[in-house]
Amino acid sequence: MSNVLRFIDPKILASISGMELRAKTVVEGFLSGLHKSPYKGFSVEFAEYRQYTPGDDPRHIDWKVFGRFDRYYVKEFEEETNLNCHIVLDLSNSMNFASNGMTKLEYASYLAASLAYLISRQRDGIGLVTFGDKIVHHIPAQVRSGHLQTILLELSNLKTVPRTDIGLPLHQVADAVNKKGMIVLISDLLDDPEKIIHAIQHFRFRGHEVIVFNIFDAAEITFPYHNTIKFVGLEGEGEYTAIPHSVRDEYLARLKNHIAFLEKGCGSNRTSFSLLDTSKPLDFALQAYLAARAGKM
Repeated sequence: MSNVLRFIDPKILASISGMELRAKTVVEGFLSGLHKSPYKGFSVEFAEYRQYTPGDDPRHIDWKVFGRFDRYYVKEFEEETNLNCHIVLDLSNSMNFASNGMTKLEYASYLAASLAYLISRQRDGIGLVTFGDKIVHHIPAQVRSGHLQTILLELSNLKTVPRTDIGLPLHQVADAVNKKGMIVLISDLLDDPEKIIHAIQHFRFRGHEVIVFNIFDAAEITFPYHNTIKFVGLEGEGEYTAIPHSVRDEYLARLKNHIAFLEKGCGSNRTSFSLLDTSKPLDFALQAYLAARAGKM
């Protein structure tokens, strides 16, 4: 991993104090690693200068250029999109699972903060919805100054809720968000996959682009257990003592089928689907977002 991308490692991020600094570290490190962005259609860097004309936003005037030429010039960006993006984050107790010291919710909060920072940098509207078996908190998408800090503060104080019913709150979000935009769903998606896909169809019917980040702990994907172990359900499912080698194959097969169903369902609905492991850096997630944002899903 390069010296830039190593700062995107989630364990390093956990040692950084403050959600805003974490998000800035991820995004600035990621962008500095892009020599020439292949993603068009959003404003990470300006394209060229042009002379100021009445009606232009004076905030885009380059005063250094004015000092040299005594004329007003503005930075002309590749494209002004004014996209509204809502990050929809799962707070269910299953997101508390951790095998390596970092819970899925912590990882998800770093991802959400980094995306919010990137989207804000692009001058697009950013909103946040947290949910369990219902919507917990909804911050509508805005572009105004200080709005990013409101979202980052919320992401710094997340608490899980006892249970989840992913389909119900997602349908509520689809009904509540009127302006067409982008929905970024961050969840372990441990629920009925048919209900999840049906909710995604609802978003698509409403005209939204959708990106899904399916978050797992590495242990959930590899099942690295050997000795007799007691499994405790985090959402009231009870306890189950098992000899790992007797259940490993069936568990992994069911998980594979679950993920495959979600991935296929997302593909059928022209929705970007990414499986993320909490031990991995965040650069892959940001690349997936940019690709989807540029219409290259």
